[in-house]
Amino acid sequence: MQVSGAWRLTARVFLPFAAGYYLSYLFRTINALIASRLSSDTGLGSADLGLLTSVYFLVFAAAQIPVGILLDRFGPRRVQSVLLLLAAVGAGVFAASTGFLSLLIARAMIGLGVAAALTAGLKSIILWFPRERVALLNGYMIMLGSLGAVTATAPVEHLLAWMGWRQLFGILAAATGATAALIYVVVPERGIVSSMASTPATLSSVFGDRRFWRTAPLSAACIGSAWSLQGLWASPWMTDVEGLDRASLVRQLFMMSIVLSGGAWLFGMTVHCIKRRGIGAETILALVAVLFIAAEFALILRAPLPSILPWSVVAIVGTATVVSFAAIADYFPPELAGRANGALNVLHFGWAFLAQYATGLILEQWSANDGHRSVQAYQVAFGLNVALQIAALVWFAMPWRRSIASWMTSILFFKPTDVSCAVESVGLYEDSVILLPADHDAEW
Repeated sequence: MQVSGAWRLTARVFLPFAAGYYLSYLFRTINALIASRLSSDTGLGSADLGLLTSVYFLVFAAAQIPVGILLDRFGPRRVQSVLLLLAAVGAGVFAASTGFLSLLIARAMIGLGVAAALTAGLKSIILWFPRERVALLNGYMIMLGSLGAVTATAPVEHLLAWMGWRQLFGILAAATGATAALIYVVVPERGIVSSMASTPATLSSVFGDRRFWRTAPLSAACIGSAWSLQGLWASPWMTDVEGLDRASLVRQLFMMSIVLSGGAWLFGMTVHCIKRRGIGAETILALVAVLFIAAEFALILRAPLPSILPWSVVAIVGTATVVSFAAIADYFPPELAGRANGALNVLHFGWAFLAQYATGLILEQWSANDGHRSVQAYQVAFGLNVALQIAALVWFAMPWRRSIASWMTSILFFKPTDVSCAVESVGLYEDSVILLPADHDAEW
């Protein structure tokens, strides 16, 4: 790819879709900042606020499979531009809503309207850019999009100082409509060269793959929970448990969002480098899960650490989709990219919905004292999430456990003539200390 051609593709393909994903991330996380204003203006309780915020994830998740099919059939340009128009209408309705039901419908419209924001961008990268740069560009896409989370902290707080949240959503409606028009006008069309004869491009090809079902639950449990926390419950935790005032809360959320954006770039670079060394992205996903669980335990057990440290880990894990989509990209051909990414996103956003709504329900089991929930309420709610993540990690690690057990057995009981067979059964990657089974591809 020539330099001039690369810059042209970046301007006409990559950046417009990054703008759409930026708006998606802004809509996803903005309720954490305006939660108190929403509650005071509309009288919403914790459960209602949890449902209102999480319905975005529910509708988003439900739309992923149809969106994936549409992306594979009609391409990202047309699908993304049409859906963003719906998001613009939803933002306008949200701005004008006065009751819980109308707010809920508007939030659902926004969720449906940005449902293709990430997968359309990933599909465009697969269609227009070299395969060896897909993971790196995915990282850049998510890094730029996650700047929406940065915007949803201190910048939005400054805007709210001289306008209400209704006026803010009116501006977001106009910006979303303009982005839809930009994508439709600027992004070129590209035909998809299909290899259908060798690989049927059906959802059964995705859902019937054992590697998908080994990786997807762990990815969903960690990433969905991270979205749930940063998108809503980090703010009440910092207020109720840590006792932060409004200025300190906004500052901490801003720092988390900066870390979030940097994490996407870091994951993209890491996956790009390790795949060149023959190491699978699954290894990084396992390490991310362990780090995430440790950070949540630090919060739950009130470890004597600056709280920004574990909360920064939570923020970083929200961008681990770079790792998950890189792993999925190795499992399926390009013509299945939309369906595969959509299937994984169903679990990501479905988990985020359940975690966000369930947390609100659990918190409401404890009475509020002067508008604040007890530390124990948050510990129980967060602890349930951690237990499910540990279960998903155990499921994910089962093939490695069997391969290590097989390797230890071969070391203890092998005959001298069986050395080559023992080494082959371990399946050492070149230049790597990671031990993987010889049937790694079949199992994962």
